Amino acid sequence: MKKLELDAPETKSADVVSDNLSALQSLFPDAFREGKIDFDILKQLLGDAVDDRDEKYGLNWHGKRKARQIALTPSVGTLLPCPEESVDWENSRNLMIEGDNLEVLKLLQKSYAGKVKLVYIDPPYNTGGDFVYPDDFSDSINNYFKITGQAIDGKKLSTNAESSGRFHTSWLNMMYPRLKLAKSLLDEDGLIFVSIDDGELPNLRLAMDDIFGEERFLATFIWKSRQNKDNRTVTGASVDHEYIVAYGNKIRGSQRNVQQYSNVDNDPRGDWASANMVGIATADRRPNLHYDLVNPQTGINYGCPDMGWRYDRTTMGRLIGEDRILWPQSTEGRPRRKAFISELESEFTGFSTVIGEALFTRDGTADIDRLFDVRVFNFPKPVQLIRTLIEQATFDEDIVVDFFAGSGTTAHATMLQNLVDGSTRRFITVQLPEPLDSSNRDQKTAADFCAELGRPQNIAELTKERLLRTCAMLEAENPGFTGDLGFRVFKLAQSNIRAWEPVPNDLEGTLLANADHIVPGRTEQDILYELLLKLGLDLCVPIEKKQIAGKSVHAIGGGALMACLADGLSKDVVESLSAGIVAWWKQLAPAVDTRVVFKDSGFADDVAKTNMAAILNQNGILDVRSL
Repeated sequence: MKKLELDAPETKSADVVSDNLSALQSLFPDAFREGKIDFDILKQLLGDAVDDRDEKYGLNWHGKRKARQIALTPSVGTLLPCPEESVDWENSRNLMIEGDNLEVLKLLQKSYAGKVKLVYIDPPYNTGGDFVYPDDFSDSINNYFKITGQAIDGKKLSTNAESSGRFHTSWLNMMYPRLKLAKSLLDEDGLIFVSIDDGELPNLRLAMDDIFGEERFLATFIWKSRQNKDNRTVTGASVDHEYIVAYGNKIRGSQRNVQQYSNVDNDPRGDWASANMVGIATADRRPNLHYDLVNPQTGINYGCPDMGWRYDRTTMGRLIGEDRILWPQSTEGRPRRKAFISELESEFTGFSTVIGEALFTRDGTADIDRLFDVRVFNFPKPVQLIRTLIEQATFDEDIVVDFFAGSGTTAHATMLQNLVDGSTRRFITVQLPEPLDSSNRDQKTAADFCAELGRPQNIAELTKERLLRTCAMLEAENPGFTGDLGFRVFKLAQSNIRAWEPVPNDLEGTLLANADHIVPGRTEQDILYELLLKLGLDLCVPIEKKQIAGKSVHAIGGGALMACLADGLSKDVVESLSAGIVAWWKQLAPAVDTRVVFKDSGFADDVAKTNMAAILNQNGILDVRSL
C-alpha cells in the first residue's frame, strides 16, 4: 500500500512543468538525453520556427522569468471546507474561496483545468497605493499567513509609489503568474475579461498577448464609468471611462430585434420584413448595378436610383421570379425586397465595444446600498455591467471565475443572469482576507461593520456577507426560482498532510510526534476535500457515506474515490471492512478506476494494512493508498 507523502505528486497541485516535459518528450523524443532537453537538437527539429534573434518584439521587465516560474511551481496547500459559513452547502455548486488567489489558482488546476468558460477579474489598478500581493514566494503559504495578519510577525504592506523604478514591474510581477494560471483553467472556447484603467492598459495588452496569444485578442471594451465630469482634475481632462480587455474566440453578440418581422399576406415562407434594395455604388464604379427596374405585371418603370440597385440584373430577375419584390403603386416609390426571418444567419448582431450604456459607478454603489445599511465597499462595478459580460460569454452550465472577488459583484451577477435566462451557471470566486484597519479613515466603516458582526476584520468577510445577503434577497424576490442561490465557502490552509520535520536533538520525540501524518485538529471532511483537489475531482462532486463494520466509509464521485479515515483498523476489522468496501464498489460500478485511501495511522499494525491491500487488489481494486 503506497503512502501519500507531502512531497508526492498526488499531494500537490498540478505540476505544469512536468506535464509540459512529458508532452514535449512524446512529440520530440530525440531531443531528450537522460531526462533533460538538448536544446541544440530541439532547435534542429523545429527548423525555421525557432527565433534566435537577440532583439525581439514583446514585453520584458526585470522579474518576468521569476513571475513565469512562480506560476509553474506547485502548491502544497489545501482548501478547508467551511459549511457553517456557507449557504445551502449540501446543494450549492458555487464556490467562495478565501485565500491568496495565486495559491488558490494552483490548487484548482487539477479539478478545473480546461473547464472554465469565463474569467472576469477587476484587479487592483496600479495607482501607487498599498500593494496587497507582494512578489515574495519563497514560502508561499506562510507568506500568505503573514500578509493577511494570520501569523505573529505579520508583514507590512509596501506602497508601490510612482517614483519607484519598479512601479510597473511590481504590478506585472503580481499579474503575470495569475494570468498564466487563469489561461490553464479556460476551455478551448473560453474567454477572459480584465477591467483596467489607462495606467496599465498598454502593459496589460502586451502581457496578455504574451500569455493568450495576440491572435486571441477580441476587443477592448470601453465603459463610461463616470456620469458627471470631474472638475477637480489638474490636467483639465476628465477621465470618465475604464476599459475591459477581452481575449478569446467569440462572444455571443447583441440580441437581434425581430419585431419588424410579420406575415401580413400569409406568405407560406413565413414572417418577413421590408428591406431596402438601393445600392451604394455610382455608375462609373459598378455599371452592372445601374439599370431601369420594371414591374413585369404592370409595366411600371421605377427607373434607377443615383447609387444603383443592390443586385445585378440576374439576381434581381430571380427575386422577381420568386415573388419577393414589393412593388409600389406609384412610380415615385422605391421597390423593396421581402427579407424572411428564416434567412437570418443568426439571431444575434454585433455587440458594441462601447458597453454599459447609462450604467455608472454610482449604480454599483446603489447595488451595495440595497444590501447594506452602511457603505462597506468603494466604487464597486455595477451588477448589470458584469451580468452583460456573463450573458455575452456563457451559456447553460458554464463556470464563471473571478479571483479578485472584492465586493462579490461577479457572483451576484452570475446568479442574477441565471434568474434571467434559466441557466445553471456556476461561479468560483476568490478573495484575499486583506486586513481592514479601523484607524484608516477609508477602511473604518468596513472594519467596524465586521466587528459588529463578530467577524474577522478583512475584505473576504465583507465578500461573504455580500453573497449571503444577495442569496437572501434574490430568493425573497423570486420565490418560484429553483436554481442555485447558495455557495460553499473554502479557506486556503497548509496541507492536511504533515511534513517530516526532524528535531536533531530529539529524534525519539520527533518520531512520536510524526506517528500520525495528519495535522492535528483536521477533520475527515478536511482530508476528503484535499483528496478531491489533489486527485482532480470537482469540489462539488457528490459524497456518499456508509457505516461498514462500524467504520465510516465515503464514496466520492460515484466511486471514483473511496476513503476510510477511521482509527482502529485491526486484523479482525479489516476482513469485514474490505468485504463491505468491495460490495459497495461493485454496486456503484464507477466508469473509471477507483482509488481507495486509508489513514496510515488508522491501521493497528502492518499486518492489517497488508491484508487490506491484498483483499482489495484480489477483488479488482488496484489503487490503494494511505496517508
